[in-house]
Amino acid sequence: MPAKVYTQKEAKITPIKKKTLAVIGYGSQGHAHALNLKDSGCKVIIGLYKGSKSIRVAKRHGFEVMEVAEAVQQADVIMIGVPDMKQAEVYEKEIKPNLSKGKTLLFTHGFAIHFDLIKPPRGVSVIMVAPKGPGHIVRSQYKEGKGVPALIAVLKGSSKDSKNIALAWASGIGAGRAGILQTSFKEETETDLFGEQAVLCGGASALVEAGFETLVEAGYAPEMAYFECLHELKLIVDLMIESGVAGMRFSISETAKYGDVTRGPRVINGNVKKSMKAILKEIQSGKFAREWVKEYQNGLPKYNKLLEDGEKHPIEVTGRHLRSLMPWIPKKNIKGAQAAYG
Repeated sequence: MPAKVYTQKEAKITPIKKKTLAVIGYGSQGHAHALNLKDSGCKVIIGLYKGSKSIRVAKRHGFEVMEVAEAVQQADVIMIGVPDMKQAEVYEKEIKPNLSKGKTLLFTHGFAIHFDLIKPPRGVSVIMVAPKGPGHIVRSQYKEGKGVPALIAVLKGSSKDSKNIALAWASGIGAGRAGILQTSFKEETETDLFGEQAVLCGGASALVEAGFETLVEAGYAPEMAYFECLHELKLIVDLMIESGVAGMRFSISETAKYGDVTRGPRVINGNVKKSMKAILKEIQSGKFAREWVKEYQNGLPKYNKLLEDGEKHPIEVTGRHLRSLMPWIPKKNIKGAQAAYG
């Protein structure tokens, strides 16, 4: 059954207009939520740890900035906008001791709640507002008078007005202009992790690298392999985003289309589906979450090694050279843009 889509007509901002809203962390999502809510006429304060580099930025944006504990004490709704693996520590040390009945905790992803890394006390409501786009897009769309669709969820045991607060927050960041869909912490978390691992990040990057390797190993120039297996991927994805898979197929040549429908299923076949189902089971059972928490607590040795190995892949060397020949492609310092608690 299709999910109901709420718009500004149903998602009134009134429920949070007279409340104090705290955003803990001023990273990608944090800054976008805070600025959009402020521009929507809400009272927003920022909670940051002492010495955070983001303090100056948040103040420059016109916010009152204070340490996390004080922000939690003052606020009615508290958004935890720090990375998944840092949320539990921040919660236990600075948020939990300052919570009181009637307050609302807000998450932008369900990981910490669904896998019990954070266990809120009775009398504290827990909601989620998850925009389906990165923070800078949430902000830029809002400034253009548009919005990014968002998911909302309410944890069992929360107050009766929690859904209206979630809708109001989502509307305040601009999502009501596009569409707000209700889900659950379980559904959002498990589908989000699966999408990242099997398709969007893990699946796509592995497919691209395998295609590149296949052509290079067959004697083709790495530059040709890069263009055909990575560079042109954006053209196809853009068509899918605009018109769906069928719309993409309508826009490509008949030769490409025939190769798509006859050869694609040979690449993504039953064995791949089996692997995807296994990955989904690991997510559903909590195995992935336990593995990731253990890896983080051990100092990320496997994580760092795999990332370093990926950076050394021949496709990266070829790509850096070819991108330097394309002035229309924005050059970004990816490492410098990583989200951090602050």
